[in-house]
Amino acid sequence: MGLFSKDFDRLSDERLMELVVRGDERAFGALYDRYQQRLLGYFHRMLWNDRELARDHAQDLWTKLAQRPSSYDPARPFRTWLFSVANNMCKNAYRHHAVVQAAAPELRNGPDREEARHGVDVDRSHFRGRLDEELDRLDPDHKATFVMRYHEDMAIKEIAAAFACSEGTVKSRLFYTLKKLAERLKEFDPNALHIHGKA
Repeated sequence: MGLFSKDFDRLSDERLMELVVRGDERAFGALYDRYQQRLLGYFHRMLWNDRELARDHAQDLWTKLAQRPSSYDPARPFRTWLFSVANNMCKNAYRHHAVVQAAAPELRNGPDREEARHGVDVDRSHFRGRLDEELDRLDPDHKATFVMRYHEDMAIKEIAAAFACSEGTVKSRLFYTLKKLAERLKEFDPNALHIHGKA
């Protein structure tokens, strides 16, 4: 008797990966269902809000995992390992983008700006756009730390594991990032960030 799909839902990420390494496609599917939307959201925020690019990177990551499941280090929690791989993929994309950006600066101005009818929505949309712009100006590690903490709601300990650094380093990155963002987004109410109390 094999496991039913509902049984997979009860298994931990790490147990599912043990089954994936043994070639269990249903276990892979369960992990995919668990993390696909979060990975898409992470790549989308990290890669200039480019939906196509986010989809491509998420697809590449899952393909690599399916082809080489043994690349997962079972000594690490699956979630922190997954996001550290995603972060490294983003760094590679930044290196490529730096070359392209020099030749095509208009790539920064995507069509992802929506006009809203109500002033509040316009302000919120404008704030999100400005926040994204400022995050793009940060060091990649600082940006990734911010996104993991405030968009993915990962704990300080998890982020430290993903970066293989100390919790103190994570906290100092967050402090530096919040300070920079507060300086650069002065035109908005500082409380609009809704993040000061979470660091």
